[in-house]
Amino acid sequence: MTTWLITGTSRGIGREIAEQALTRGDHVAATLRRPEQLDDLAGKFGDRLWRARLDVTDNAQIEDVMAQAFAEHERIDVVVSNAGLGVFGAGEDLTDEQVEGAIATNLTGSIQLARRAVPHLREQGGGVFVQMSSMGGHITFPGFAIYHATKWGVEGYFEALAAEIEPFGIKTVLVEPGMVQTSFYDAAVRVPLSEPYRGGPADAPQAPIEDMVASQSGVAHAVIEAALSGNPPLRLLLNSDAYETVTATVRDRLASLEARREAAYAADTEYTARLSV
Repeated sequence: MTTWLITGTSRGIGREIAEQALTRGDHVAATLRRPEQLDDLAGKFGDRLWRARLDVTDNAQIEDVMAQAFAEHERIDVVVSNAGLGVFGAGEDLTDEQVEGAIATNLTGSIQLARRAVPHLREQGGGVFVQMSSMGGHITFPGFAIYHATKWGVEGYFEALAAEIEPFGIKTVLVEPGMVQTSFYDAAVRVPLSEPYRGGPADAPQAPIEDMVASQSGVAHAVIEAALSGNPPLRLLLNSDAYETVTATVRDRLASLEARREAAYAADTEYTARLSV
């Protein structure tokens, strides 16, 4: 029997992972801003569901909830950092509060959660830390600048962290879904475009949710399977749209870098020549 700690379980993929884990007989420590939103799961699964109020932008609250969750469970096998916020609009049009809120929730909140979970995982002898990322951590779309900024930051931080904590028996998984049919988009903030951006790249219509390829149940199942596999991958790229888009983007990026190889090496020569003058 596995014990999970999952943040952001009020809706979407976080709730789906929690429900699937409970259905398979596991224990779940679920955190969210309004614990009463899981009353239905509590009624169905009883004391196998543990709930706590958590806002991942509150460091003191993270500290307290992590300590309580690990103290009240014999072991937590998998921590899933899922809490996130969508803010879509041209980068210039966002308010300072929207920029700071997106970074505080998606990036800083994820970092602070990991910093407080790792000591507990190390003390118990290991575990798995799953960080929800996105194909948007590799690619970009106009109108999603602040979202991409947070996800690219997540990718960099957790790739480095993974190497740091692996000696403690802690495996790290970056989950990178494509466009998933989830309530995340319903809850996202959409900032109207100002006049200079209308009709431009940031004004491209978004795909209707019913046209999205993947379901949140499929993503949740893949996350559970990877976390329990015994040797989970650092990156879990999910859904056909993510695979095709990300791999094409990475190939194009590599080709553009290779085309500038001579210029890159020339900088070495010019720098050396200046030093010898």
